[in-house]
Amino acid sequence: MSPFFVMSLLFGVIFGQTASLCAPSEYTIHVEKRECAYCLAINTTICAGFCMTRDSNGKKLLLKSALSQNVCTYKEMLYRTVLIPGCPLHTIPYYSYPVAVSCKCGKCNTDYSDCVRERVRTNYCTKPQKLCNL
Repeated sequence: MSPFFVMSLLFGVIFGQTASLCAPSEYTIHVEKRECAYCLAINTTICAGFCMTRDSNGKKLLLKSALSQNVCTYKEMLYRTVLIPGCPLHTIPYYSYPVAVSCKCGKCNTDYSDCVRERVRTNYCTKPQKLCNL
């Protein structure tokens, strides 16, 4: 093996995690309830980005827990609650959503993250829109 290859390999192993680009990113979510008159556009932050990961060639020899891929996920988050305008009295007009404070590369926790990417995702309003900047 050439010295350049060995140095590149060592650099990748030692500094692989620092090359990850996982950070809070601005994102707009659209929230509406069937009973309410308006759709609410909420500006928040989510965790997004690239995480270094390694895929093993010996998948059949390893336990399933060893095959988990790292994803960009929440390190710290908080929840905010907003009032959806135009809701009738019998409807609960509140919506709570997560705000990413800091992010990390790690295993996806299904308790608070959607770990599966959907093929079709709709993020738009079908009713008149109100903007919420918190």
